[in-house]
Amino acid sequence: MKSCGIIVEYNPFHNGHQYHAKMAREMSGADVVIAVMSGNFLQRGEPAIIDKWTRAEEALKHGVDLVIELPFAYAVQSADYFAKGGIKLLQSMHCDSLCFGTDNQGDMSYEKFGSYVKEHQAEINQTYQKIKNNGMSYPQQMTEVFRQIYPETALDFSSPNHILGLSYAKENASYEKPMSLYPLKREQAGYHDLKIHKEFASATAIRKAVFSGALDQIKQVLPEEVVLDLVNTPKVSWEDYWLLLKYKLISSSIAELQEIYQMKEGIEYRLQEAAKTSETFLAFMEKAKTKRYTWTRLQRLATYILNNVKQEEVEKNWHHSHLQVLGFTDQGQRFLREKKKTIELPMITKVSKSVSTQLALDIRSNQIYQLGNETILEQSFGRFPIRLS
Repeated sequence: MKSCGIIVEYNPFHNGHQYHAKMAREMSGADVVIAVMSGNFLQRGEPAIIDKWTRAEEALKHGVDLVIELPFAYAVQSADYFAKGGIKLLQSMHCDSLCFGTDNQGDMSYEKFGSYVKEHQAEINQTYQKIKNNGMSYPQQMTEVFRQIYPETALDFSSPNHILGLSYAKENASYEKPMSLYPLKREQAGYHDLKIHKEFASATAIRKAVFSGALDQIKQVLPEEVVLDLVNTPKVSWEDYWLLLKYKLISSSIAELQEIYQMKEGIEYRLQEAAKTSETFLAFMEKAKTKRYTWTRLQRLATYILNNVKQEEVEKNWHHSHLQVLGFTDQGQRFLREKKKTIELPMITKVSKSVSTQLALDIRSNQIYQLGNETILEQSFGRFPIRLS
């Protein structure tokens, strides 16, 4: 069976995501579309508006055949590590191709860029060392590196999906048998666009409408089932976890905070002081943000603090990856049966005590996610893959 992978978050699932799944199948000629989807905490360092099981079921109803969870250790990361995790899981299933959205409106070849990085890694590293510690954030530094040595990338720091596409291309090229790449240009609604464009809107605009009580204004950009889920399913945002985060920051010693993953350069002092005088998560972020520490980087750091994530725990997860199946259609199930003997990572369809140590970080993050709303259902134990005919 010919397969095409997509690396997604669905926060929440909308018409643009349905279009992506459809075009992934059409552009690649795939028999099965595999979504590697972030769990309950996302790449930009925030809790998913609705839980992973609900989002997985929505995807299966609208064009996806198989949903695999991207583990926390890869999901809550900058573009390079996020891409590394997604590509690793797809490669382990011998996926044939990858389709991803891009903000880039030019005709650059992502596959050519990936090959260039593979062949010129030493030059890239040398250029990075020359501009390191110049006051810019890491993403800005890497943008400058590629502007200097590979200007035809048209790398735009304001285009997150283009940056992700470049990260996918770099990681994909590192494998012996790279997947074929199918970039899909975003139409109408950009990543940060807050406007509603007929049948399409960004996930950012949708979340803003949902939390402001304006769901009726965005019904046309969502599948009907998703509208019902946003009405009937528990919804959360960072504000639902603020008191937990504030308690963690205030009650922890500086030495304890320094053990948190990615806690560097004394930012722990600033975060602790900001927490003491903030009544909301938004106020906390406004006080903590600096030119060097972007909003997204601080949100990811806040997510690590909330989940008590340590460096060694993340690295352990990188070296011991797995495939947790959240759901499949009949076609997706046939694909798993066909590939069963050749899949290179352990496949998990039920979280039990036997795998609880291996999944400790993901289980803990699921339990903490449930603290955001007392009506959120169990996210780990006793859950089986969703099956849709």
